Amino acid sequence: MAGRFLIALVGIVTSVGGFLADWNETHVLNPRWPPHARFHNGQTMSMGAVLGLTTLYYLYGPPASSSHPLAQQKSALWTASWVASIYWITQLSAILYPGSLAVDPEFGEGFPQLWLITGLLSIVAVGTVLEKQVLAVKKA
Repeated sequence: MAGRFLIALVGIVTSVGGFLADWNETHVLNPRWPPHARFHNGQTMSMGAVLGLTTLYYLYGPPASSSHPLAQQKSALWTASWVASIYWITQLSAILYPGSLAVDPEFGEGFPQLWLITGLLSIVAVGTVLEKQVLAVKKA
């Protein structure tokens, strides 16, 4: 159960993290942001919420359709792990776009999200390995 808990934790952080991090003067309430930038920030926050909820669905909802229960659980685990990672992988890639900065200059420098991103992706990896071990015991 520790593995599922870790992956669920990332799902919850993904669901609410964007709203906690972006609903302030640096993002949504920034008067210098044009409406289209706000649109994409809203899209990103909603994407995180939906991905996080999808992660929880695959971890705790009905299993994927298959005639073999263990295969269903493995499929659901891999799907949940992948979904839990998507938002953070894409956030990591955002720094590669031309003119992109992780923080607007007036609010700091560097890539402060890097530790959060690598930490959450590591939690997904550890959770997946732990849950795989649980499923291996069920198989035996």
